[in-house]
Amino acid sequence: METFPRIISVDDHTVEPPRVWQDRLPSRYRDTGPRIVRAPLKEMTFLGGRFAPVMGAPGDDGPLGDWWVYEDLHRPLTRLDTAVGFDRDEIRLEVITYEQMRPGSHSVPERLADMDANHVQSALCFPTFPRFCGQTFTEARDRDLGLLCVRAYNDWMVEEWCGPDARGRLIPLTLVPLWDAALAAAEVRRNAARGVRAVAFSEIPPHLGLPSIHTDAWDPFLEACDETGTVIAMHIGSSSRMPSTSADAPPAVGSTITYANCCFSMVDWLMSGKFERFPHLRIMYAEGQIGWIPYILERADTVWQENRGWGGVADKVLRPPSELFAGHVYGCFFDDAFGLRNLDAIGVGNVLYETDYPHSDSTWPKSREVGAAQMRHLDPGTVERIVRGNAIDLLRLTPEGLWPGR
Repeated sequence: METFPRIISVDDHTVEPPRVWQDRLPSRYRDTGPRIVRAPLKEMTFLGGRFAPVMGAPGDDGPLGDWWVYEDLHRPLTRLDTAVGFDRDEIRLEVITYEQMRPGSHSVPERLADMDANHVQSALCFPTFPRFCGQTFTEARDRDLGLLCVRAYNDWMVEEWCGPDARGRLIPLTLVPLWDAALAAAEVRRNAARGVRAVAFSEIPPHLGLPSIHTDAWDPFLEACDETGTVIAMHIGSSSRMPSTSADAPPAVGSTITYANCCFSMVDWLMSGKFERFPHLRIMYAEGQIGWIPYILERADTVWQENRGWGGVADKVLRPPSELFAGHVYGCFFDDAFGLRNLDAIGVGNVLYETDYPHSDSTWPKSREVGAAQMRHLDPGTVERIVRGNAIDLLRLTPEGLWPGR
């Protein structure tokens, strides 16, 4: 492919700078709010989809890393958080410091330079320390502090990460206090008023101890998203459970089936009746890939057609799930040749491109080459829609693909 469109990535990541919360929380919370501590690693495992690091005490043996400390939580920065630039076989589950990571992980000027090196024009970034939908704050004891932390993150995201230095190339993705749907709705509206068009949410809320999408508990939040045109963005792992098969399964097992929670979640939404009640609602699945979608839609349509009488959906799902998918759901991919070969069964308008910078799965700095190779059978207009056009429409970017701000 001689020319390849400038990429708009709908799934990249930011590693929050050390003082995001220290600079924004009231002084009384400085000792309990999120802060960085440099400390040794005592031990760390990642088995059965569970990440279990243990921070050592000062003076203990072990590699030094930078740790986020918040209430009783000790969460280290790891090479998996910022793996780009390293040979694949050099990427290990190890703690690192800010000095050891690629600067583009946390600094806007260096991020823009790395985007240029990867043929990326604009990018929407998920968080690191808050985790993919802010569940770090949902799991905390002090909900007043948690709400302040959510708002502080959103202020940093809008005003600094996506501020003037980003020149419209970084697209804000904000968080909500998941423990209170009314507060979540208020936060959606607060950020929509300053131009935010995407909010992070959990793929399977009950895994976080929260109500399911089949209840009415989320209606205030969904109404706010419907009213403001805010896209609900769900990243793999945003339920704090990566798919796995057993407690001793190595990470490679979970990495192979990362799409599974997206699959389960999408069926939940299609069978929930929410798209009938909130007709302007749009959802997207970050890093879920797309090759699995055609069969799930086929099966969901069959169940709806043949079994809706006893399946509990006849009175709320009024159209075939595949029709609901076409109008409301977006799959996101960075490396899925199979899905692209079956694009007709998914829908050109329901597919978004991503680069996953700076994670270990990222196609940086060859996202253009990977995309061009996998899309070489597609006509230029289709490639344009997948690589940038659909994102421009969904996130209401400028025709040039930039975030317009307020």
